[in-house]
Amino acid sequence: MSIEVRPASVFEDVRVLIGPKRPDATVCWCLSHRIPSKLNNQLHGPERGEYVAELCRKEPAPGVIAYDGDEPVGWAAIAPRSETSFARTTRIQHVDDLPVWSLWCIRVRPGHRGGGLSRVLIDGAVEFARTNGAPVVEAYPLDSGEAKVDLTMAYAGIRKNFERAGFVKVADTKSTLAGHPRVLMRLDLR
Repeated sequence: MSIEVRPASVFEDVRVLIGPKRPDATVCWCLSHRIPSKLNNQLHGPERGEYVAELCRKEPAPGVIAYDGDEPVGWAAIAPRSETSFARTTRIQHVDDLPVWSLWCIRVRPGHRGGGLSRVLIDGAVEFARTNGAPVVEAYPLDSGEAKVDLTMAYAGIRKNFERAGFVKVADTKSTLAGHPRVLMRLDLR
């Protein structure tokens, strides 16, 4: 397996990883934490994909994609926290005023799971943030211990995967997902 992580600037590859099977379906498209909830609720069906296509045309890209050869096999959403709902939430507090980047979604395609791609995506997202001037990367993964996490809700990541990538827990949060608490973890890039 020769995996390369690149900025998510090719919309068709992003669509393969996070788009719906039906173009008219209203699914997340990894927008729930990226845009204000009012706008998120206004975008329906194809409008969501069109919004993401526009994000893919901008700098920096809306995240990173892991490729196995030419095949897109994984996605990680990362952006400056100030451009996400994490800038406004009270459930996940701010530790300080640093212009941190948030890494909030990791998705590995079926058939490619269990081979360490989550870690590759975390590392690739961190490098992407570093290249774009981030002093610190934050993540808000599930602290599930040894409990199994439903794959649908594992998008936030699992604490141990972030620990393996060098992140450290800096705070508990008031946020839960799939019945598991979420913790605030950071990797200092300075």
